[in-house]
Amino acid sequence: MNTGPALVSILRQGSYLIASIHTALDDSQLMRLQKDLVDQIGRHRSRGVIIDVAALDVLDSFGSRTLRDIAEMARLRGALTVIVGIQPDVAFAMVSLGMGTGSVHAALDLEEGLEYLDRQVRARQPGSSVVVPR
Repeated sequence: MNTGPALVSILRQGSYLIASIHTALDDSQLMRLQKDLVDQIGRHRSRGVIIDVAALDVLDSFGSRTLRDIAEMARLRGALTVIVGIQPDVAFAMVSLGMGTGSVHAALDLEEGLEYLDRQVRARQPGSSVVVPR
């Protein structure tokens, strides 16, 4: 039985899921996060996913690709994804190594991530007068 601290927590806030990564994850843990998030999107009928990486001081190419894959899987399940909390040193290293978040939106922190999802979800609702570029 594992009694250590949680490596990742996934919380539901309204129609959103917030996945906070508390420490660096190995490849199998990242794959577990991916499966858990995609499953929970359907279970909770989530419209958005926030992945908080503020606790990470490094993000390798596999981690970066897995985050992009999660966002694409979420999109196919009807949810938008935003990554929040990328530390300055991590952002610098990712750009230097040619890695990035692809088309996945990134925000400074959880508050900005929630605001972004609120705007995007409202814009996608039928009858919305907001025009969202494709």
